[in-house]
Amino acid sequence: MFEQAQTELSTLRDLLRFAVSRFNEAKLFFGHGADNAWDEAAYLLLHSLHLPLERLEPFLDATLTRDERAAVLQVIDRRIRERLPVAYLTNEAWLGEYRFYVDQRVIVPRSFIAELLREQLTPWIDDAHAVTAVLDLCTGSACLAILAAHAFPAARIDAVDISPEALAVARRNVDDYDLAAQIRLVQGDLFVALKGKRYDLIIANPPYVNAASMATLPEEYRREPELALASGLDGLDLTRAILAGARQHLRPNALLVVEIGHNRDALEAAFPATPFTWLDTSAGDQYVFLLHRDELP
Repeated sequence: MFEQAQTELSTLRDLLRFAVSRFNEAKLFFGHGADNAWDEAAYLLLHSLHLPLERLEPFLDATLTRDERAAVLQVIDRRIRERLPVAYLTNEAWLGEYRFYVDQRVIVPRSFIAELLREQLTPWIDDAHAVTAVLDLCTGSACLAILAAHAFPAARIDAVDISPEALAVARRNVDDYDLAAQIRLVQGDLFVALKGKRYDLIIANPPYVNAASMATLPEEYRREPELALASGLDGLDLTRAILAGARQHLRPNALLVVEIGHNRDALEAAFPATPFTWLDTSAGDQYVFLLHRDELP
């Protein structure tokens, strides 16, 4: 079929239709930036052809060269055959207007905390310039650390991850944004390498997939590092450790903000006396909680 496409398809419109058909036929899973075959195919083709990502319409009836068709068909084939998230094929992921380099050493960036940082955590933080120390736990590609650096320009940021491979990706992104003077990358297990350090704000998007969900993940998610996904039987192992260690690393009146996926009910059952504040995001108010230092269990 792909050999036939190489000789019979000519325009971007042809290739886009072909990609959507093949993606639907293969029953791909879309959850790493797009939620449907059309959007993902359009992004993948535009990126592969070095065209503006926001300008599909003017190019739809442009005829591709033989080499361009071959390149596009190759990436379509890899998406289907290897079940790779599209971000690993393009080596980029986006959070709003911010672009990040990614590969299979890190999970594909996707965090509701990013939305909250774009608003400087209003109304929970009154003066963004008064935030001088931020900790980003489980930083991965450093995407949230970079967003925090832009949200709180006076802050020095420690970005921590247990994986040296992930930190190599983080270093590339920090350097791409010229933020090495503001963001310090730290290898370690949560707070272990931070003795004596205190912060105005701690943010974390830790692993939070429970054992039952890990066993049924779509193949695309299985291409991501398991270390960055799995968090014990109920998905709360890392969140418990963060709650246990955060107090001694927060300044008076400081904040802890943590993303926990679909685990709100389990978390509230595990900590019934803790007054979690659930923050509104584009997907609802059950994915990210906030606690003041004196509210920690």
